Amino acid sequence: MHPHPRRHYTLPRRWQPLTDAEWDALLPFVLVQNGPGRPLKDARRRMDAIFWVAAADCPWRDLPTRFGKPDTASRHFRRLANAGLWERLLRALARADAPPALRALENWACAACRRATRLRGMRIITLARRLGFLSALKGPPRMLPDADLSERVHRWIVPIVKDAAERGLRAVPRGFFREARRWLTLCAGRARVPRFLQPA
Repeated sequence: MHPHPRRHYTLPRRWQPLTDAEWDALLPFVLVQNGPGRPLKDARRRMDAIFWVAAADCPWRDLPTRFGKPDTASRHFRRLANAGLWERLLRALARADAPPALRALENWACAACRRATRLRGMRIITLARRLGFLSALKGPPRMLPDADLSERVHRWIVPIVKDAAERGLRAVPRGFFREARRWLTLCAGRARVPRFLQPA
């Protein structure tokens, strides 16, 4: 993994079925979650369905019938998300030696990560930030929660508050509480990101 990843948005890619090379690159990640006795053909079709919905940014109910039942694809997506598949894919994509066939899936994987945010929360947001995958975030970084910034702000706030507890409020620098509140609000992010600011 790069020590200082380049922050970037991935180039959009129109959906198409996974190629054999892309499926082979994805297979080691999917095999872990496919479970015994499930045909790989179904796993490939489900991944095609997941990437179709993620790339189109539409509800599961809009999934074309050729992919099977929307509920089945949706359940499979949730199972993969809860097992941490999308985070593992982001880490693999961040590696300098990631195979080209896997890199070709970056835009769809980032779109799936955005969709998984409700299930994975701060885990996936923090990882996407740290690795520099801005397309995996549901909006501009400044509008989203930032766990790393929160940690730095708390390291700044806590000693001052402890000092004030020992020496009295006069030990608190002027304007401290107003500034602390501003930074903590920034760390928490916006409650809602306008749709037009979300990655396309």
